[in-house]
Amino acid sequence: MKLTAIAGLGPVAEKYDAFILDLWGVVHDGHRPFPGTVDCMRRLRAQGKPVILLSNAPRRSESVEDFLRQKIGLPEGCHDHIITSGDLTHAHLARRAEGWRSYLRVGPERDWGLLDDLDYRRVETPAAADFMLCTGLVDDEKEEPQDYDRIFREAIALGLVMVCANPDLTVMRGNVRVYCAGALAARYEALGGRVIQHGKPYPDAYAACRALLGPARTRLLAVGDSLRTDIAGAHAAGIDSVLVACGIHAEEWGVRAGEMPDPARIEAAIGDGPRPTYLAAELRW
Repeated sequence: MKLTAIAGLGPVAEKYDAFILDLWGVVHDGHRPFPGTVDCMRRLRAQGKPVILLSNAPRRSESVEDFLRQKIGLPEGCHDHIITSGDLTHAHLARRAEGWRSYLRVGPERDWGLLDDLDYRRVETPAAADFMLCTGLVDDEKEEPQDYDRIFREAIALGLVMVCANPDLTVMRGNVRVYCAGALAARYEALGGRVIQHGKPYPDAYAACRALLGPARTRLLAVGDSLRTDIAGAHAAGIDSVLVACGIHAEEWGVRAGEMPDPARIEAAIGDGPRPTYLAAELRW
């Protein structure tokens, strides 16, 4: 089936009850909103269509809200809810289904508060931990996943499960690609470890969206820039999707801002994988 290209969400908005938008790579580039995104989000809400920002950020939604306001400059009135992989990780660990009490943290200082209100004890060595909490690389500008092999092998030998709070492999920070926690999770699994992940493309992310929207809103459209997380996750959840080309795959597809990519290159990238319902250059009305 040929990919359906759309100039923006305006021509298809009436077909849907609510919209689920990825953040990094769709709404903003790590520094500022993309042109047209704020206008598009406001137009959707003006038509009574809720907008959920679904992010694989390994932090709670309150922290992401502050980041969007203070660092990105996203104005008020653009969205109804934020759900993060950090929220989903927190909810899982709050249930204490595994009986864990202590954890070894792998991640940057900005993510340290994820479990602050839960009665878990943070420890400094794998031998003292019941599980490993991974939110990313400590220094994502200088480190690579294999730099963690020594501590990962030690943790795997002890049977520690890694709980990954961000399934993304990489993200574009402006024009620079940096590794995310998902790359560490992939490395941990490659070395023989067991990983539990929360966020896109896993079912808990879309179940949380549906719980917020309620049973009356069933026609959902997800917008994302990653085939592996956004498109695959929406497809598995039975949700229509828009693939935004000027995001994480832009360099791979040779796309510049505002340009529609060569459909043949995207077809080759999709292969036999899940297909988006629509293709767009960027998020705009």
